[in-house]
Amino acid sequence: MKTNEMPGRTIARQEMEPPMDVQHFERITSFIEARLTPLFAAETGSDNGFAMDDTSRALRALRNAVLEASAVKGLIEKRETAEPAVRRVIDQSVEHHWDVLRGIARQWEDHADFAREFKRHAWELDTAPVAAAQ
Repeated sequence: MKTNEMPGRTIARQEMEPPMDVQHFERITSFIEARLTPLFAAETGSDNGFAMDDTSRALRALRNAVLEASAVKGLIEKRETAEPAVRRVIDQSVEHHWDVLRGIARQWEDHADFAREFKRHAWELDTAPVAAAQ
């Protein structure tokens, strides 16, 4: 029986496997940060992203969204010892954060450094070996 919340994952798999590891988040966050950091340069005309113009505000908002979505290390660490009900909530939270980062990273899908794993849904990363995803 499949769950409605996480297509492709059975309840038994949910209970036994963590949705993904911290390295997935580190890789996608590094990729996005490498795309965003140059946009904070003075040459872009956004006053280094720290002015009050719309471009600067948008850059700050996007960077904040990336940083917030990538801060899952503590959640992933707590998952192993959490009660089953809490574990499901952690899984859903981690998967939501992955989806946020995945959506942002896919804006640069044609970039040479874009990794295939950035297109995958969280439940698809469960079965993808880390070495193959790189």
